[in-house]
Amino acid sequence: MKYLIVGLGNIGAEYADTRHNIGFNVLDALAEASNTAFTTARYGDVAEARYKGRTLVLLKPSTYMNLSGKAVRYWMDTAKIAPENLLVISDDIALPFGTLRLRPKGSAGGHNGLKNIAELLGTEEYARMRFGVGGDFPRGHQVEYVLGEWTAEEREAMPARIKLFVDAIRSFVTVGVGQTMNFFNKK
Repeated sequence: MKYLIVGLGNIGAEYADTRHNIGFNVLDALAEASNTAFTTARYGDVAEARYKGRTLVLLKPSTYMNLSGKAVRYWMDTAKIAPENLLVISDDIALPFGTLRLRPKGSAGGHNGLKNIAELLGTEEYARMRFGVGGDFPRGHQVEYVLGEWTAEEREAMPARIKLFVDAIRSFVTVGVGQTMNFFNKK
């Protein structure tokens, strides 16, 4: 079984520690835990990991957030990955910090990266795992907030939250979206 695990973010040092790049951070942790490294390839940085007989193609798109669909579609076609074996990790301002919400399908919820993926795949029927980044910002300042850096408290809690997401990804590829949702959406 082969899976495409996509972490959404923006390339460039200026975005490295921002809320919008949590998808990249989760994949970095998964690659490290899997003893693999990313290499630069077409439309992104890619790594391949193995877990319990499954192959995980890890993708951090280099197309910038709002054009992520181009990279996702290319790697699904190139690696011959079925839509049901796609998982996209993104930030979500509607969820409290560190909250994990896995869904088998759904709307973009205002997230431009997820919106572009749905447009280019022609469907919203793909799994997405959202990392809550909170929504403590003044009205009209959403962009500054998601492109802002983590607070000291968030940074301190981050390793444990990211480990939970890595565990949830491994669960997704072994027991599927349903059982993973039942177990991890409550944590």
